[in-house]
Amino acid sequence: MIHGKQVCVVLPAYNAEKTLALTVAEIPREYIDDIILVDDASCDKTVDIARELSLYTVVHDKNRGYGGNQKTCYGHALKRGADIVIMLHPDYQYTPKLLVAMGSLIAIGQYDVVLGSRILSEGALKGGMPFYKYVANRFLTLMQNLFLNKKLSEYHTGYRAFSRKVLETLPLSCNSDDFIFDNQMLAQAVYYNFRIGEISCPTKYFPDASSINLRRSIVYGLGVLKVSLQFRLARLGVLNGKIFPQSQST
Repeated sequence: MIHGKQVCVVLPAYNAEKTLALTVAEIPREYIDDIILVDDASCDKTVDIARELSLYTVVHDKNRGYGGNQKTCYGHALKRGADIVIMLHPDYQYTPKLLVAMGSLIAIGQYDVVLGSRILSEGALKGGMPFYKYVANRFLTLMQNLFLNKKLSEYHTGYRAFSRKVLETLPLSCNSDDFIFDNQMLAQAVYYNFRIGEISCPTKYFPDASSINLRRSIVYGLGVLKVSLQFRLARLGVLNGKIFPQSQST
């Protein structure tokens, strides 16, 4: 626990057999109450390793996508009593050593959402992020800050912590099952006026770390622009949709 709050780490996994044990080994178990791995129909030994590590393991019978995996993660975390849920990729790209820092900012009531930013420390390029992805990250973040009227350093990190209230409030079931789920969720957190904080997070890119290819990156980028436009139209009262319902617009 952290400041009396039960903390759950969720691991959305797909073919993570080479990095899962490394990731779990760095999780500070003395502060983390629960670890949930959701396997999205992997073709390797991810599930076997997860069970050997005594993780609470959920297995999808078919691939439901990155967003679909997260929906399962958060649903199980809430059912198991989590007050704070932190998503950590099991590909060892983000360091688990920041779990306590991220969880603490929520546990003390400072923020509702905490992001591990690769940009604050200039760690993205140093960690091996492809230059075209860095440029795209900066451009899309600029556009979203304008549309969402925020000042976040990035919207595209996969290292995120949420309070229970956030997960119970956001209409996550209406979001995509694909990679754009992350961006929809963060835009919803802004839309529902939750407090969002960031901490500096180093990252590393290497062959076994998960990453989407150029084509899917372009699709994701276009999706981000669409989410931003939907958000702004909802704020203006022009659009009423399931992702950004008018009942929450202020």
